[in-house]
Amino acid sequence: MKTIFAALALSIASAAFSQKVLERVEPAFWWKGMKNPELQILVYGKDIAHNEIVLSDGIQIKDIRKVDNPNYVFITVNTNEINVPKFTITIKKGNKNLNSYTYELKQRNPGSASRESFTSKDVMYLIMPDRFANGNEKNDSRPELTEKADRTLPNGRHGGDLSGVINHLDYIQNLGATAVWLTPVNEDNEKVYSYHGYAQTDLYKIDARYGTNEDYKTLSQELNKRNMKLVMDYVTNHWGGSHWMIKDLPSKDWIHWFEEGEKGFKRSNYKTTTQFDTNASDIDKKYALDGWFDTTMPDINQKNPLVLKYLIQNAIWWIEYAELGGFRVDTYPYNDKEAMAKWAKAITDEYPKFNIVGETWLYTAAQIAAWQKNSKIGEIEGYNSNLPSVMDFMLFENMPKALKEKEGWDKGMIRIYDSFTSDFLYPDINNLLVFFENHDTERWNEVFNANPDAYKIGLALISTVRGIPQIYYGSEIGMRGDKTKGGDADIRRDFPGGWKSDSQNAFNPSAQTQEQKEFFQFTQKLLNWRKGKDVIHNGKTKNFVPQDGVFVYFRYNEKERVMVIINNNEKDQTLDLKRFAESLNGFKKGKEVISGKEISLQNSMNIPAKTPFIIELEK
Repeated sequence: MKTIFAALALSIASAAFSQKVLERVEPAFWWKGMKNPELQILVYGKDIAHNEIVLSDGIQIKDIRKVDNPNYVFITVNTNEINVPKFTITIKKGNKNLNSYTYELKQRNPGSASRESFTSKDVMYLIMPDRFANGNEKNDSRPELTEKADRTLPNGRHGGDLSGVINHLDYIQNLGATAVWLTPVNEDNEKVYSYHGYAQTDLYKIDARYGTNEDYKTLSQELNKRNMKLVMDYVTNHWGGSHWMIKDLPSKDWIHWFEEGEKGFKRSNYKTTTQFDTNASDIDKKYALDGWFDTTMPDINQKNPLVLKYLIQNAIWWIEYAELGGFRVDTYPYNDKEAMAKWAKAITDEYPKFNIVGETWLYTAAQIAAWQKNSKIGEIEGYNSNLPSVMDFMLFENMPKALKEKEGWDKGMIRIYDSFTSDFLYPDINNLLVFFENHDTERWNEVFNANPDAYKIGLALISTVRGIPQIYYGSEIGMRGDKTKGGDADIRRDFPGGWKSDSQNAFNPSAQTQEQKEFFQFTQKLLNWRKGKDVIHNGKTKNFVPQDGVFVYFRYNEKERVMVIINNNEKDQTLDLKRFAESLNGFKKGKEVISGKEISLQNSMNIPAKTPFIIELEK
């Protein structure tokens, strides 16, 4: 009996030791048939670098990299040379096998490389999942994750999840959106304020309070069935301080470390204009790019080749695994721009139609355009970002000012017009994300005191100009939020009806208030009309300089012509249509999209105060 117990104890001890030798393998699996056949596999465990790593089936290790920390080894294989669906990674010490891992090379879905992505045909619906809908109350808190759900805390976890989004896909589709952008849903295991997801602690795992990796894949597949796309919010610039790799750094240069700062911390100066300022000081540029966003968000060093390869493979893994339809990349200009050009190229080489939009939070067209692929501005410095799409922060900045201030030489609606006079700077003008708010900005309906007229003007504008319109969850029912007084939590309120205990379910149009209906019905009408309008998606634009608070522009192609009139004036305005003869030539009437009324295009037209008109021209 003693012999049995001794053997059992030895077996348990051996198992415990074995688990420590090989704790993680990333990526956990891969696919055959990638354009780039090289695969870098991270293996992690206690002092694993002191052991031998052997692959089964005669597979050769092309490169093996050891770093400062002996708990990591990075091995590279050529998947084109591997002719088995599975092989074994074995950790050996002398003749003893300490641990092993079965690695799988899956078959790609047909057409995976040529997958469609979001374009100017789409309308993107931005959701902060924790605040949208709680579809599974059982995952609100998890024993393995630190922060627990508490809906009474404005900055706490509220319980929204992936099931909640899946449950309301009919609502999103009926609204007229065709792409869904979720703020990050990967694990964020910070102690507090983790709901936003931007301090990720595991890049290969969905946060268990949102669901599972399979739930995320299911959401994408359900969207794809509806001819819609899932857009992942990807973060290359920083990780969470509780990320398992941050707590056990492979090497000191995995992150940007400041000796003078506590635990390497030095806050960014946020001046990303230094990226293209040929006269920028080295110190300012360093603090902008290498400084941390916050004490809980260590800044990742993309210049390190192992880091860059890790980020490239992780991005491709999610595209392939979850059948994604695009990326939105957070804080794009805060990254090393040369490394990010390689990152974007590696992804688009594998998926030529895949769209990636970078958060280029700058306020001039030249500064924003420099970040778009094939930019002539970037070319001045011999730079090509390879980034397909950028965010039009210039238009975003000008829109509320234009609608609120008194008309003048350089004020009022002329600001909107001026936003478009620099369109020649963009190499792909239709591939801009246009918006008037998001999860980081003041709510449009707060700025304009939930005035439906202001909302209608704003939505009509971003829905009919060049680019890809993006709307923020809840604005379509008039949701408000004051960032100045209530902080980020107030612009990220819970959607009414997303929780069983909610007194009202605004997802149900019949349960909406009259005020909510006005916002919702306008949005639904406009976005669903836009779906089938190639003239809006890819047509040319002709602008007429605003007069008396009225901005008129035309979208046109060989088959169709649409006249858009934005009257921001406090009074009705009468337009002399002779001024627009070059675009109205041959057209005698039109149909106003929202009201459905027939409009005469003879001589003059009356436009009500604070009203957008969208007119499909007819001969």
